[in-house]
Amino acid sequence: MKQLLVLSGKGGTGKTTVSSALIALSGAKAFADCDVDAPNLHLVTAQDIKPQTSDYYGFQKAYIDSEKCIKCGLCEETCRFNAIHDFAVNVSECEGCAVCSEICPVNAIKMLDFSSGEMMLYKDEVRAFSTAKLKTGSGASGKLVTAVKKQLKDNSHNSEFAIIDGSPGIGCPVIASISGVNMVMIVAEPTVSGIHDMKRIIETAKKFGTKCAVCINKYDVNESKSDEIEEYCNSIDIKVFGRIPYDKTVSHAVNNCRSIAEYPESQAAKAISEIWDKIKNILF
Repeated sequence: MKQLLVLSGKGGTGKTTVSSALIALSGAKAFADCDVDAPNLHLVTAQDIKPQTSDYYGFQKAYIDSEKCIKCGLCEETCRFNAIHDFAVNVSECEGCAVCSEICPVNAIKMLDFSSGEMMLYKDEVRAFSTAKLKTGSGASGKLVTAVKKQLKDNSHNSEFAIIDGSPGIGCPVIASISGVNMVMIVAEPTVSGIHDMKRIIETAKKFGTKCAVCINKYDVNESKSDEIEEYCNSIDIKVFGRIPYDKTVSHAVNNCRSIAEYPESQAAKAISEIWDKIKNILF
């Protein structure tokens, strides 16, 4: 299954707006939202499907059995994360390193599976949409993204093509998202921070040897910065597949939980349609 991943170096560039439009334009039957800190692609892609949910157990947390505990205090002294107080574990601070379990003289501390997120699968006879929501304060975001991608693959009805909406930034969930994909489409914005963070995500994708392209969203807000993006991309042999203009129809679509592709006469939809045509020539 060929996979197109949509990324941005920073949040707020319009990545999910572009992702949802590409899903509609391509007719993709397999898609995922790997922005597990704030998943929202379901609002415009799978509103008519009831999700199947399940807990995701990404790591373990320490638990002190009060009946066995002799209150020697070794665990609290040894915990470098200060997660143990008054012979009880604060799960928000516990990193699951298991040192306390190893040094306990009476085996009163056990490592128990801990739910760090909720998996969600939207599936009908032809479509499969995989996503998840990381619990506040939980780690293992990269592992959760890997589980989202596996859930998509296992339920994709043998689809030949999938579109994945990734996380902003260059951290663990982005790295997990990039792994195994065929192409990364980077949505950049024409601002100082947008250009800086676009460069970071390009360098991250390059380390995986993954094919990249860029599109510029709201290019006409700052055309000199849009030109700067194109000049930089040309200098490192990265294709710029298009410029999407600022379009008030996008705000209207988002406010109504609709893809901009559902407004085909809008300038933004036309620009994204042209970008999809160029993506097809590379992927297929």
